[in-house]
Amino acid sequence: MNLPKRTIFIILGCIGLLAVSAGLSYLAFKYLPAPSSPSSKTSAISANITPTRKPKVDPSLPKNQVCPLNGALFTTPEKNVWDTRRPLAVMIENSVDARPQSGLGDADVIYEAVAEGGITRFMALYYCNAALDDNITLAPVRSARIYFVDLVSEYDALYTHVGGAGNCDDPNVDPRAKALCAIQKYNIKDLDEMGRAGDFNTCHRLANRLDHAVAYEHTMACFLNALYATGAKWGWTNVDQNGVPWDKNFVSWKFMAPGTKATGSPATTVSYAFWQTNPSFQSDYNVFWAYDAATDTYVRSNGGKQSIDLNTGDPLRFKTVIVEFAKETQLDDLEKHLLYNVIGTGKGIAFMNGTATQITWSKLSRTSRTLFYDATSGKQLLLNPGPIWISIVPTGNTVNYQ
Repeated sequence: MNLPKRTIFIILGCIGLLAVSAGLSYLAFKYLPAPSSPSSKTSAISANITPTRKPKVDPSLPKNQVCPLNGALFTTPEKNVWDTRRPLAVMIENSVDARPQSGLGDADVIYEAVAEGGITRFMALYYCNAALDDNITLAPVRSARIYFVDLVSEYDALYTHVGGAGNCDDPNVDPRAKALCAIQKYNIKDLDEMGRAGDFNTCHRLANRLDHAVAYEHTMACFLNALYATGAKWGWTNVDQNGVPWDKNFVSWKFMAPGTKATGSPATTVSYAFWQTNPSFQSDYNVFWAYDAATDTYVRSNGGKQSIDLNTGDPLRFKTVIVEFAKETQLDDLEKHLLYNVIGTGKGIAFMNGTATQITWSKLSRTSRTLFYDATSGKQLLLNPGPIWISIVPTGNTVNYQ
C-alpha cells in the first residue's frame, strides 16, 4: 500500500514524539526525586517550607536516661532505640552554597575544622537526640579528611562521607593526608557513598533541597534510618560483626550536675575566624555565638547570618561550645591538603552558661578519647549537659569574647 508522503511524515513524527516522551518518562522516573512523604528517604525540603514534626515521645514520660555522648537527659523509649545502635558520624559541608544545612540540629556533638581553602566542614554525631526521629535528611554530605578520621575513631562510629582525600596508591596525595587509606587500614566502619554504601542507595542527589540552584557537588543527601539499616546489613549495630560493643573502650566526658553552672570570665558573645590571613574571603566563614540566657544555649551565626537547620527552621543552639587550638600544616601535594594535629595536647577555651574557661586538651592516640581540663585547676572539665560544638582552630588564632 502506497501512502502519501504527508501521511508518512505524520506517522514518523508521532513515532518520534512517542519515543521522546518515553525517554523523558524514563529519565524522570530514574533520576528525579520521588514524591515527598514524611518518611521517604528521597523527599526534598524547600528552604521556604518548615516541616511539621510530630513529638518524639510522650511529654509526660520522665527524662532520666543519660546520653553517653553529651550528658543530656532522655526518656527510656529513646534509650531503648540507641541501645540497639552505635553512633553515626556524617560529614556535612559548610560552603556558602550549602547553607542552610539539613539535620545539624539533631546532632549530639558536632566537630568543625577547615577542609580546604579556608572553608570549614562539619562532622556531626548522631546517637541519642535522633533516636526516635523519622528518617531525617542529612545534607549536603561531602568527603572525608584524615583528622576527622582520627576523631571518629574515638566513637567506633559508622562513618558517612562521599569519597575523601587519598587512596593508599594515590601518588598525588601526601601519605599523611590519605583519609581513605586510613579508613581501610584502621577498619573504620565505613559508609562511603562512593564505595560499598553506594550499592545500597542510602544517599541521593537532591537538586531541589534549597530554593536556589547549586552545583552538583552540593546536592548529596543521606538519610539517618537508611544509614543505620545499611550498617546493620554489615553487622554493625550496637556491636560489630564479632560481637564487640562500640562502647567497650569509650570514655564519656564528665558533666555538671543539674542546677550547677560554670564560672569564669563573662562570655555572652563569642567570635573567631579560621583563616585570619584572608579577611575578605573569610568573612563568609567567620563564626559568631550569642548566649541566650532564657535557654542557656549559644546560638550560632556564620558569615553574618544566623545558622538554622533546614529540616525544622530552628536556629542551631548548643549548650557547650569549645574552641580547640591545634597545629595546622599545609601540605605541598597536588590538592594542597591540610593537617590538624588532633592527636597530642593543646590549649583551648570552653564556653558554657555565658562564661569562658581556659582549658587544655589531650588525646593520647587515634582511638583514645579527647579529654578537656580546666587550665587553672588541672581537673577534668565538667561540661554542660546537652548538645556540644567543637571548633578546631589553628593554634595562635584570636578568639574574641565578652
